Amino acid sequence: MRRLSYWVLAIVFAFYALSGCMKKTEETDEKKTPEISDKLMINDEGIPEITVYNIKEEMSTRMDVESYVEGVLAGEIKNNWPEEAMKAQAILARTYVMRFLDTRTSKYAGADISTDITEAQAYSETLINDRIKNAVKDTRGMVVTYDGELANTWFHAHSGGITELPMEGLEYEENPPYVKSVKSPDSENAPKNVQAWAVSFSNAQMKKALGEMGITIEKVDTIEIGETGVSGRAVNFVINGKTVSAPSLRIALGSEKLKSTLITHVKTTDDGVDFEGRGYGHGVGLSQWGAYQMAENGESAEKIIEYYFKDIDIVKMWD
Repeated sequence: MRRLSYWVLAIVFAFYALSGCMKKTEETDEKKTPEISDKLMINDEGIPEITVYNIKEEMSTRMDVESYVEGVLAGEIKNNWPEEAMKAQAILARTYVMRFLDTRTSKYAGADISTDITEAQAYSETLINDRIKNAVKDTRGMVVTYDGELANTWFHAHSGGITELPMEGLEYEENPPYVKSVKSPDSENAPKNVQAWAVSFSNAQMKKALGEMGITIEKVDTIEIGETGVSGRAVNFVINGKTVSAPSLRIALGSEKLKSTLITHVKTTDDGVDFEGRGYGHGVGLSQWGAYQMAENGESAEKIIEYYFKDIDIVKMWD
């Protein structure tokens, strides 16, 4: 009888001990929220304030982060897109600026960030409407984190059906564990010349672009795709026997002309080089036209982001 009582007590103590461990585990599983930099002023609404250099107006303006995100959202996607796609973009845009403030310095003196797309995001005050404002308001303070740190929330216009990893698509130094390659349900509503495209460059254009990259040629005699990434995007080209970075060549030729490195065909001509390909942008992270279609399919902003980035958290840095 005493032995039975002993085992009953042992089981009871074990249950409470296990319950305590479970409670402790649940507590430690709470999402970590990044701290706002001490360098930033916080306004009366609890939102950080920043100085933004506007390249069109050639002057800096003081504004809160949420106001800045409104302009970015209006500049990055159309203001009549599905609500959840707009909200997903707002979360990524807010994450981008907060990470920029922590890790980078604007090239414009006295500014925290700018409207210059060569260093930050697109921006348009004139295209802000109520839908833009609501998308930003509904996601107020929300950012993407990985292991408690602000994530690199890369995005692009159209993936051509599949996304790429940062090292291959952007020449980034490493592939963060939260970025993956996925099949992207890019909408059929995307412009036809984004879904698939063709472009030609003269030998003079190729010579100039390659020259900017430190490669000297007179004309392109031979060109072929060298290494490729997991998505099939060109990591490099072999031009006249020389290995040339595909992402860098795209920038040198004009990223709005050579729309992506997801090249389906390339050949030399008497005049230069013909390229054919799919998609628009570097192909890393979220595809905006993919987000568009997922929102049309009824997915939430959070689900859209979680599809393109793995093991991330979406937290609020301010209420």
